[in-house]
Amino acid sequence: MRIIYMGTPDFAVPSLVALARAGYTPIAVVTGQDKPRGRGRKLVPTPVKLAAEQLGIPTILQPASVKSPEFAEQIKALNADLQVVVAFRILPPAVFKAARLGAFNLHGSLLPRYRGAAPIHRAVMAGDSVTGVTTFFLREKVDTGNMILQRAMPIGPNDTTGDIHDRMMLLGASAVVETVRLVDAGNVEELPQDEGHATPAPKVFREQADIPWGMDAAEVHNHIRGHSPVPCAWTRAPQGLLKVYRSELAEGEGPPGKILDVDGRLLVACGTGAVSLLEVQPAGRKRLQIQDYLRGASLARGQVLVTA
Repeated sequence: MRIIYMGTPDFAVPSLVALARAGYTPIAVVTGQDKPRGRGRKLVPTPVKLAAEQLGIPTILQPASVKSPEFAEQIKALNADLQVVVAFRILPPAVFKAARLGAFNLHGSLLPRYRGAAPIHRAVMAGDSVTGVTTFFLREKVDTGNMILQRAMPIGPNDTTGDIHDRMMLLGASAVVETVRLVDAGNVEELPQDEGHATPAPKVFREQADIPWGMDAAEVHNHIRGHSPVPCAWTRAPQGLLKVYRSELAEGEGPPGKILDVDGRLLVACGTGAVSLLEVQPAGRKRLQIQDYLRGASLARGQVLVTA
C-alpha cells in the first residue's frame, strides 16, 4: 500500500515508526518547515522529519502552505493509496481527496466529544476520567468525518495533560496501524458521528491559564493539571509570577488564594476546599518540587496568591 504520512510534533512520531515496523513504511512524509531555535537561531527539523530520515523515507515534503495549488499537485503526483494524518494542519479537499482510498486522521479524544485543537487539555480540565483516540476519514468540516475505530484510556485524578499526551501517542500509534490494516483489507465499517453529542475543544492560551482561586478546589486542581505543562497555569506570589505544574486536592478552608500552610507543603485555599501545590516554577528559575521551592521562597501563612 502506498501511504503518505503527515505529521509534525513528537506526538506523531510513534505512529510513523509503528507503521514502518508493521510493514507500511510510507512512500512520503509531509511535515512542518524547519524552524530557527536557540541563541544561534539554527534551523531545527521537526521530530517527524528526523524520524522519517532515520527510517530512510525517500520523499519528505515541507510545504509553506498546504493550501497552495503546487502542494496539491505534489501530493497527486505521488499516486498514493492512502493518507495518514497525525497532529498536522487542516488540509483542503484538493489534498485529502488525492489518495485513492482517501485520508484519515488520528484525533486525541473519543469523538464527537472535544472536536478542535486541544482535546487533551479540555478533557483534563473538565475532570473527565476517560478519554481516548479516534481515527476518522477526513471531510471539509474539521473533526466531523465518519469514524473508523476508537480506543479508550483512563485519566487518573492527578494526571496532567502532559501525562495523557505521552500515553496517548502510544495508544494512537497502535490505532493508526490497526486502521491502516482495516483499510488495506477493505474491512472498514464507517460510523457517522452523533452531532447531538459534539463538544468543542478550542485552543488553550496562557492568558486564560491564570489560576481561578475563587472556584472550588476540584476545579482549581483540574485547571492546574489541564494546563500542564503548556501553556502552564500561573499565579502571582509575593515574590512574583509563579507557574504551577502539579497539585493535589487537600483539606483546608480560607479566603481564595490564601496560603494555609508552608510547613513542608504549600497549601492554598480555594473558593471551597484547598489544593496542595506540588511542582512549581518561579520566574527566571527551573521547575522545582515544592519542598525545594519553599526552602528559598520566604512564604508565610496568611499571604495571598493572586492572578492579577
